Amino acid sequence: MESGETLRAGQASALPTRPVRVDYMPDPWPGERVRIGLIALGVDHAVEAELWRMLPRGRAELYVSRVTVANPCTVANLRAILPDLTRATSLILPGTPLGVIAFACTSGTVVMGVAEVADCIRAARPGIAVTTPITAAMAAFERLGVSSVAMLTPYIDEVNQPIRRFLEGRGMAVVALDSFNLVDDIAMSAVPPAAIHAAALDVDSERAEAVFISCTGLRATGIVADLEARLGKPVVTSNQAMLWHALRLGGYGEAVPGFGRLLELAL
Repeated sequence: MESGETLRAGQASALPTRPVRVDYMPDPWPGERVRIGLIALGVDHAVEAELWRMLPRGRAELYVSRVTVANPCTVANLRAILPDLTRATSLILPGTPLGVIAFACTSGTVVMGVAEVADCIRAARPGIAVTTPITAAMAAFERLGVSSVAMLTPYIDEVNQPIRRFLEGRGMAVVALDSFNLVDDIAMSAVPPAAIHAAALDVDSERAEAVFISCTGLRATGIVADLEARLGKPVVTSNQAMLWHALRLGGYGEAVPGFGRLLELAL
């Protein structure tokens, strides 16, 4: 009886590969679509689905890499992400141009430093436009004409306070700060949107010109429009702001309806 190896060799010689007999021209894929490189945390269960939900179909594409991060979400663990950013960036479509790269961690960017994050990304992609949730949020507040926010987060206080100081150090008054007080990254993505909705209504203040929902792990995309209708003011989330900023930096200027005022505005 022939061995499996001999049989496979015989089959290969009896049936050679035939070239496809079809004339075609390669598509200019992805054509005019904005290519967004996304660096997500290894423990983030929500960000990809949240961004794909808002992404204008046929006009932009998302290409994802993951960065190593230890759970729980502490300042020390966030700071330790930095050395892996260049490696994670290098895995996104090597040799293919990208329009922009987004690093999907609000608290991590604050802890590591905006410039430091951008430098690590550009070590693998020189000259690339870079955004993060916190830099995107600041650009969003400026575009919306907002100077005070009520902030809702999932984090523990040691992570909340650096974000508050970051915002206040750039002229943004944080007039209220509520948190789900979670240290487990995976638990953050398990918070139901209905609970985020109720907490956002509760944190709002008459002194706040907008509500800021921080963390790419919170599934808030689907509740923004209703919150804005109820509150009568802008609601900015980490994922919504990051996608808005990435699209605009990548050259896409059209409105993306259904996810709040911000995504209907130019940069």
